[in-house]
Amino acid sequence: MIISKGRGYVYGIEYHVVFCVKYRKKILIDKVKDSLLQIFILLSQEMDFKIMEINTDLDHVHLLISCKPQHYIPTIVKRLKGTSARLLFKLYPELKQQLYGGHLWNHSYFIATVSDTLEENIKEYISNQGK
Repeated sequence: MIISKGRGYVYGIEYHVVFCVKYRKKILIDKVKDSLLQIFILLSQEMDFKIMEINTDLDHVHLLISCKPQHYIPTIVKRLKGTSARLLFKLYPELKQQLYGGHLWNHSYFIATVSDTLEENIKEYISNQGK
């Protein structure tokens, strides 16, 4: 776990985040997957949080993120989902044909805090997605 310092505080906050493609469509393959991962990395830099581990299966995404106490997780997830959907539909317009309503992501998501004792297990689990 990364222990960081802020102005007047020390923190180590990590979350395991999972969200699914709408209708569990298996579209996260090849160039689409690569583009999605690049978009997430750019967004993490822009929003100032770290992606410790990231991977996808055909129909869902797993992220292990580390962020500051000021970050609000629903905002991070909303931005990841919204921006990635908009950019992927722009890059791959054919995706809209596979997703009936033109929505990329299911509106729900899973979030869990991660302790330093579970971090390695979660990293291994995420890295084995899609295998």
